[in-house]
Amino acid sequence: MNLPDDSLITYPCDFPIKIMGVTQDGFAQTIVDVVLLHDPEFDADKMEMRPSSKGNYLSLTVTVRATSREQLDNLYRTLSSHPMVKVVL
Repeated sequence: MNLPDDSLITYPCDFPIKIMGVTQDGFAQTIVDVVLLHDPEFDADKMEMRPSSKGNYLSLTVTVRATSREQLDNLYRTLSSHPMVKVVL
């Protein structure tokens, strides 16, 4: 049985993902390493970093080159299950 492709995304495309976690040494580099596993051409220099108002949390916005729904799903699963990550949007 073939299911209809209900994706609102046309692949390939640039797709922003926001990742939030506790501010700690190595958080940003760890996220870069995870993203590179799913998008080897990811440019870490374009990652946006925003600390929370009290500096306890760090928000990272990465823009990946999404090539399929499967790729994005796998990236979201990997990020969401990482112990350093609190939220993925």
